[in-house]
Amino acid sequence: MRTPCALPDPRRQRQDVLAPTVPQLQVPSCVRQSRQQGQVLRLCAHYPQRPRQPLLCREPPLHCCGDRVRGWRRLHRHSHPAGKLDPHYPKICGHKGNVLDVKWNPFNDFVIASCSEDASVKIWDIPKHLLTRNITNPKKELLGHVRKVDLIEWHPTANNILFSSGYDYKIMIWNLDTREAVISNPVKILDAHKDVVLSMSFNTDGSLLATACRDRKIRLIDPRAGTVLQVTSYKSHRVNKVLFLGNVKKLFSTGTSRWNNRQIALWDQNDLSVPLLEEDLDGSSGLLFPFYDSDTRMLYVAGKGDGNIRYYEISPEKPYLNYLMEYHSHLPQKGIGIMPKRGLDVSACEIFRFYKLIPTKSLIEPISMIVPRRSESYQEDIYPLTTGAQPALTAQEWLNGFNKGPLLVSLRPGSGAVNTLPQFLEAEPLTKTTDLSRHWGQGGRSPLEDIQKRSEVENSRKQLRAEKKLWKNEQTHLSNGFDLSECPPPKTENELLQMFYRQQEEIRRLRELVNQRDIQIKQLELELKNLYMDVGSY
Repeated sequence: MRTPCALPDPRRQRQDVLAPTVPQLQVPSCVRQSRQQGQVLRLCAHYPQRPRQPLLCREPPLHCCGDRVRGWRRLHRHSHPAGKLDPHYPKICGHKGNVLDVKWNPFNDFVIASCSEDASVKIWDIPKHLLTRNITNPKKELLGHVRKVDLIEWHPTANNILFSSGYDYKIMIWNLDTREAVISNPVKILDAHKDVVLSMSFNTDGSLLATACRDRKIRLIDPRAGTVLQVTSYKSHRVNKVLFLGNVKKLFSTGTSRWNNRQIALWDQNDLSVPLLEEDLDGSSGLLFPFYDSDTRMLYVAGKGDGNIRYYEISPEKPYLNYLMEYHSHLPQKGIGIMPKRGLDVSACEIFRFYKLIPTKSLIEPISMIVPRRSESYQEDIYPLTTGAQPALTAQEWLNGFNKGPLLVSLRPGSGAVNTLPQFLEAEPLTKTTDLSRHWGQGGRSPLEDIQKRSEVENSRKQLRAEKKLWKNEQTHLSNGFDLSECPPPKTENELLQMFYRQQEEIRRLRELVNQRDIQIKQLELELKNLYMDVGSY
């Protein structure tokens, strides 16, 4: 059977990566050390060994696209093992029109939202054992738009807050923390656009919303107040997609110029009158889809209809946007999706992963961005603390005006911070809550969440105490790097070399122990900070 993905020719891949010879070519700071050692950032198309989030096949225009058919169908399958999908594989069939957008819940890998031409938004529960039969009944149905809905977005930090936009030119905010199966009244309606909204993007804490509209304007909106803070009036850039660039206070947009060239632009969040940077890419007609990795400050731009992915480094100072290199492929992509950071293979130094839809061969091909390192240990410099899978706020807290950044976790294997499955606690600990936890519960926070947080802190403390005990045991057996229980000092040159290499290995292992303790200390500090913020908010 023909596998849908094969490893690229190393010689051809290296030639593609090293092709740019622009003098201003820079390497992101996280991989600059590897470049100095004679290594380069390379790409490798392969199937992941540890997929965390299932693969999705759906309708255009973005991510893994499927054929437009009436009576929507979506396939749900893990990306491993590779091979051809059974045509009778179970599907989710619920909409009465073409599905225009699908988004995964960022805090639950088994919940997805979809919107369709039937003017509805539906929330689906995916069984943990994946699909064994067709699913036709959604968990919730959101009815508020009068025309087709083409765009949905989950809030980045608040749980169960969903934004939807349709051809009625309205953006609706939905609170899913209700028992109703059919919700007809959104909590807020943003009526600030005079045409179809093409793109939506949140800042880091979700307090601001940036939109790109068909009227060629970018709007910066306070979603809870419903007020438009800024609007672009620049005529030379016709925007299609807009994206917040993390905490650097900037916006990135893709679109076309007056001469219909594909164009990118960089904007100051506080001044949208004129872009900071504007650059024409090529004369193709396909849309450009931007993706930003705030951990490495790398920006990826993928074009629909071609097989190229350009990537840049974002800098808070001039020149702001530094071109790195470009991934080339002769197979055009109709859509492209990404894997969350918690699903990456950190043992292979994978920093980003795309899923590319190739309609000419009916394939979905993974494309990984890999920083080549010889060491097999955890590379902390390219994996800083990243956004976790737990919400920072409840839906009601965000609606009441609270803002909080995402909860950060470590991707180090064994840290236990990448699980997004719901945690079910027994009822017995409820009778043993402290006065502080009861106080939080009275403020609108469930006691289960308080007990779960306290249990996580206790587990982290136990693990830290175990590491301290292991550290003390190591110190009792070592003296100046030599194991006193082993053979006497070396007598020959060969024995001396063996002892030297053994000592180097011991130093490497001790450094890993120190790094692991530093990560655990940072995790405890973050948990304490989150607890203090919870106490302060009430």
